[in-house]
Order: sequence, then structure tokens, then C-alpha cells
Amino acid sequence: MRVVIGEDLALLRDGLTRLLEAYDFTVVAAVDNGPELLPALVAHRPDVAVVDVRLPPTFTDEGLQAAIAARAAIPGLPVLVLSQHVEPLYARELLSDRKGGIGYLLKDRVSHVAQFVDAVRRVAAGGTALDPEVVSQLLARHEPPLAALTTREREVLGQMAEGRSNGAIAGKLFIGEKAVSKHISSIFTKLGLPPSDDDHRRVLAVLAYLNV
Repeated sequence: MRVVIGEDLALLRDGLTRLLEAYDFTVVAAVDNGPELLPALVAHRPDVAVVDVRLPPTFTDEGLQAAIAARAAIPGLPVLVLSQHVEPLYARELLSDRKGGIGYLLKDRVSHVAQFVDAVRRVAAGGTALDPEVVSQLLARHEPPLAALTTREREVLGQMAEGRSNGAIAGKLFIGEKAVSKHISSIFTKLGLPPSDDDHRRVLAVLAYLNV
């Protein structure tokens, strides 16, 4: 599986490269600035891109902008954002694109190598991997659409937005899968969304509806 990394910190960039290659990924490019990231993504068309938000020269949002531009050039290009920051504006644009896998993880909350590698693979396969803190910040900005949901439905919605399947949600919340299905059906009804069995699509549908 081919990967392009966009990370300005040399130690982290080298560490990510070594880590991913230890798990049978092939890092085809590892760049340290925004201007080089977009050409690398377009030229290599990787199976997944691991990108920091803030890259040189301005350290603002070059990584996210490059990822969005690359997905415009290569529809469905899987992108996993790995950052210290939540950038709501560009995160909204990235997450509202329903083609291809999307992930957004916070660096200081990635505590297990296996979970990170699983997230990379999940995004490469077209799935979703969102940090709970990212989900919390995005959903907290849209209280009115969520006002009709019960506490449990909010919990289920949060798990959905993290990319979890019905079975995973049931295990996390210690309830049965049938209960999860009923909650999800109720959530879709209250939010005016069509039901979907596609985990990735239903996550993005909810996020797009909330205009995160």
C-alpha cells in the first residue's frame, strides 16, 4: 500500500516513515512543506496520504489546502489528517466530500501504534477515522439540529461520526446491536436523513447535514 506523507517535523516524518514501512506500507514520498505536497500527491496518486494541517512556509493550513486540491484533481484520494489542531473551516470542506476515505486524528491523542495503523488502513479502504475530540468540536458548533436527539442518540451519533459500525457502537456503549439500529433509525428520522448501511456514507451524510 503506497503512502505520501506531508509533515514538517523531521523526527516525526522519519518516525512515520519507519513505522508505516514496518507494517508493510511503502512510503513513496515524504515532504516537509505545502508547495511540494500537492505535486507529490498528484504525481504519485498514493493509496492514502498522511498529512499535517500546518506546513511551511506559513504554518497555517497548507496541508489541508493541498489535500483538498489533490482530491479535486484525483476524486476519492484517501486522506488522513494528522495534526495538533482542529481547523473547522477546511475540515468542513474536506469532510463534506463524500468520495474516498477521510480521517482526522490529533497527534497528542494517538496513544497506540496499532490503532493508528488501523486508522490508516481504514481510510485507505474508503472508510472514516475521526478523533472523538474532532467530532466533539465539530458537532458542538451545531446544537440546534441536535436538540431533538436524546442523550443516548447523541452518544450513538458521536460513535457514528467516529466511523464505528453498529457492532462496534454496541460494544462501546454496552447495548445490543438491535438497540443501536433503533437509535440510528431515530437519528436519521429526526435529522431528515435517508438510512444507509454504508458506514462511511452515513458518517459523511450526518456531517454534511450538520454542515461541519
